[in-house]
Amino acid sequence: MSNNVIDDRATRLGEFIVENKATVRRAAKQFGVSKSTVHKDVSQRLKYIDNSLYRDVKDVLAVNKAQRHIRGGLATKRKYETKK
Repeated sequence: MSNNVIDDRATRLGEFIVENKATVRRAAKQFGVSKSTVHKDVSQRLKYIDNSLYRDVKDVLAVNKAQRHIRGGLATKRKYETKK
């Protein structure tokens, strides 16, 4: 894959995450790539392509990371409520 294609993907992933306040998992599913690819694109490559977008993505991912234990707990709660 050429650098232009990878750079374009990293930019589109970053824009998607910021616009939708999306998680890495959601972005990976939307773009048909692995979570590792999304993470590498937005945390390593994007810094050199578009530093402003990189900072915005970093902020969204920090919020997602802070909230993930809450989302996980809610998912577990729903799982056990449906088994009742």
